[in-house]
Amino acid sequence: MTGLAILDIARDGIVTFLKVGGPLMVVALIVGLAVSLLQALTQIQEQTLIYVPKIVAVFAAMLLMLPFMGDAMAGYMTRIAARIAAGG
Repeated sequence: MTGLAILDIARDGIVTFLKVGGPLMVVALIVGLAVSLLQALTQIQEQTLIYVPKIVAVFAAMLLMLPFMGDAMAGYMTRIAARIAAGG
């Protein structure tokens, strides 16, 4: 296996990771920003208040995006298996 093939596999893995994890991180960021803005406007400075809405939103987003996430990971596994079958 050449260095170029290893870099190609690593690049593909990073892109797949960003496709799978990126939307969930964006949802968590948006919910966290909204809760922080609400806390600043109402001057409620409870640190634990941010966790419950963020967890619920991330789980809801995960349920909605599960088919896309599974397809992206299955595609990555198919590409890796094809490389293994081809001998590198």
